[in-house]
Amino acid sequence: MTPVVRYAPSPTGRLHIGNIRPAMLNWLFALARSGEYVLRMDDTDLARSTRESADGIEADLGWLGIRPTRLVRQSERTALYDAARDRLIEAGRLYPCYETEDELDRRRKRARALGKPPIYDRAALNLTAEDRARLEAEGRRPHWRFKLDGRPVHFDDLIRGPQTVNTASMSDPVLVREDGTYLYTLPSVVDDIDLGITHVIRGEDHVSNTGTQIEIIEALGGKVPFFAHHNLLTGAEGEGLSKRLGSLSVAELREEGYEAIAVAIVAVLTGTSLSVEPYESLEALARRLDLSMISHGPARFDPAELETLNARLLHAMPYEAAEPRLAELGLADEKLWLALRENLTRFPQIAEWARVVTGPIEPVIADEDREFLAVARDLLPPEPWDETTWSAWTNAVKDATGRKGKALFLPLRLALTGRHDGPELKSLLPLLGRKACLDRLPAPSGSRT
Repeated sequence: MTPVVRYAPSPTGRLHIGNIRPAMLNWLFALARSGEYVLRMDDTDLARSTRESADGIEADLGWLGIRPTRLVRQSERTALYDAARDRLIEAGRLYPCYETEDELDRRRKRARALGKPPIYDRAALNLTAEDRARLEAEGRRPHWRFKLDGRPVHFDDLIRGPQTVNTASMSDPVLVREDGTYLYTLPSVVDDIDLGITHVIRGEDHVSNTGTQIEIIEALGGKVPFFAHHNLLTGAEGEGLSKRLGSLSVAELREEGYEAIAVAIVAVLTGTSLSVEPYESLEALARRLDLSMISHGPARFDPAELETLNARLLHAMPYEAAEPRLAELGLADEKLWLALRENLTRFPQIAEWARVVTGPIEPVIADEDREFLAVARDLLPPEPWDETTWSAWTNAVKDATGRKGKALFLPLRLALTGRHDGPELKSLLPLLGRKACLDRLPAPSGSRT
C-alpha cells in the first residue's frame, strides 16, 4: 500500500513554528515510504480565508522543502460535500435542529445545575413535520447534526497506542450551519475518503474528534485511515502558538536568516526521543525518524536550541553548498567562507564578517599599545602568506617585545579587525594580505606610512 497523507492548513494567516510540526511529520512519513503528500487548503471559511494566505503557505512549505503531490482547495469541492450531506440525510444520520444558540446555552447550564453532562438532548428528533414547518414559518433555519451511534470507538493510534473514544458522552456534532455552510468535520471526512488518505497524522488536540470522524466515515462507506496524534509544539513556557498572534512565523524565521532545515529539524525532533542535531537532508531525517519516537509529554520550542543548531549547520557547511548564496552577495571565495563560517549563527552574518577582510574597519588601538603595534608592523613578513604566517609573525613579535598571551594577541586582533572576537587570525591573515595589515597597524612615531 502506498501511503497517502495530507496536511490541511486553513489559509487565514501565515504558518508558524507550531504549524510546521504536522506539516513536516506528514512529509517525512511520506518521504521515507515513497508515499504521496496532499496539501489541502481548508478554505471553507470564506470570511477569513484569503488567496494571499494560501500563496504564503505554499511558499513557506516550499522553503522548508515540502513538495506536495497534489493541491486541493475545499472551496472548489462543495459538490462532494453536498452529495455526502444528502446521503447522510437519506440514511437518517443527519437531522435538522432549530434551537438558537441562546436556547442551547440555557439547556447546557440547566444540565450542569442538575449534575448532568451538558450534551445535546436530541430534542429535535421528536419534532414532527408540522413542528418543523411551524418553526421555519417563524423564520428559523435548521442547523444539521450527525446522529452518533453512542458507542465506544476503538482505534490503534500509531503514536499513542490503543485509544477509545466513547461517543455516548458526546453531543451529536453540528456538521452544517444554518446558512448551509459546512463546519470542519464533514468536508474533512469527505476529502479523506475521496483522496484516499491512508494515514492521518495530526495534533493530539484532535484525539476526541476521531471517534466522531470514524463514525461518519463508516456511515459514508469509506475506509477508516490509520491515525497518529502527536504532541503539540508550544512556547518555552508551555504557551500555545497561534497564527493570529504571529508566533514565530515561518516567514519571519526565514527573513531572520535561519536555515530551512534547522527550522524543520527543531520543529520535528523537539519532544521526541531523538536529540536535536544536524542532518544533511530531509531524506536523512526521514530515514531516522519513526512515529514511535514521538513523546507523549510536552514539546517545548526553545529559540536558543534553534540558534545553536543553525550555527552547527553553518559551521559544517561545505563551500559547494554555500557558493550560490555567497555569489548573490559577491562573496564567492572558498578561503573566505572556510575562514569565516565558524563565526556565523545565521548565514546573512557573512556579509558583516566579510567587512573585517574587505574593510573599511576602524582599528582599535590603545595608547599603551601603539609602540608595541608599530614594532609588530615592522616585523610583518613578506608575502606570500599562508596559515603558518600568523605563528611565525607573532613568535617574532614576542621575541622582540617580550609580550605573550593576551597582551600579545589581543592588541593585534583589535588593530587588524576592530573586534575582540572573530575568526582565527591564522586563517584571516592570508585573506587580509600584507598591504591591509600595514594600513591598519600604526607606523612608528615620526616615520612615513
